[in-house]
Amino acid sequence: MSRKDKIIDGKKIASEIQELYSEIQVLKTVIPKKPGLAVILVGNRKDSQAYVRMKKKMARRLEIVDFEKNLPENVSQEELLQVVKDYNNNPDVNGILVQLPLPKHIDEETILNAISPEKDVDGFSPINMGNLCMKGREPLFVPCTPKGCIELLKRSGVNISGKKAVIVGRSNIVGLPISFLLLHENATITICHSRTKDIAKEVKDADIVIAALGAPEFVKGDWIKKGAVIIDVGINAVPDKTKKRGYRLVGDVDFDGCLKNASKITPVPGGVGPQTIIQLMKSTVEGFKRQNGIKKLL
Repeated sequence: MSRKDKIIDGKKIASEIQELYSEIQVLKTVIPKKPGLAVILVGNRKDSQAYVRMKKKMARRLEIVDFEKNLPENVSQEELLQVVKDYNNNPDVNGILVQLPLPKHIDEETILNAISPEKDVDGFSPINMGNLCMKGREPLFVPCTPKGCIELLKRSGVNISGKKAVIVGRSNIVGLPISFLLLHENATITICHSRTKDIAKEVKDADIVIAALGAPEFVKGDWIKKGAVIIDVGINAVPDKTKKRGYRLVGDVDFDGCLKNASKITPVPGGVGPQTIIQLMKSTVEGFKRQNGIKKLL
């Protein structure tokens, strides 16, 4: 298999979901409003800034109104809570996303709890996460990056059912929710973390590897068994003097090393990121319909 055939092009797959734009155009004929998405960014993390830029670009392309709030690193928790509350009360905002991670002085749980579940398009509120974790329950929203990972696998022709999936990382953002989504798809899952005794051994048994720990090129090529599928969620800025901006973005796997044995692999950038963003936009449109009492299109 050629290098090109192995790469899961997240940009190409995301561009195939043009039905979302068409749906928004039809919605405009039903109600004279546009869906609204509020993105709150705290601090100056390069990876977070990159994601926010991409989200704004996609929102404008789809004619979704973007409400952006950039706050300094030292913003108080009370000030951030007030911003969230203001967006909760704004009828033009159908989805609220607080870009994670937050600075250490801010309690992440408190902020996520403050987002109305009906506007929690990232699916991180306790109500939405709790429903995701229980059989027979339907969350209003599912976390966008994990949902995008499943979409990438399915649109790439990967059969998830019955496969062994190893998730490297146990964050609330990706590791835990993707484990439940994979369970819903009938995969057998293993979650690796900092206390796992032999991560390499666990990864070597995997049919599907989800790397989501935030460590540049952590997963090595000799950890991957022949034919495994790799979804690299990581996006890490590493210094690079050859680049105009002084850094380059890499994932959580050693791409060139892992490419040798993988049957399919996502690049960084251009892999999971675009699919995450399109899932966020789809969730915003779902929130818009739900909040305006639109159950189905005419």
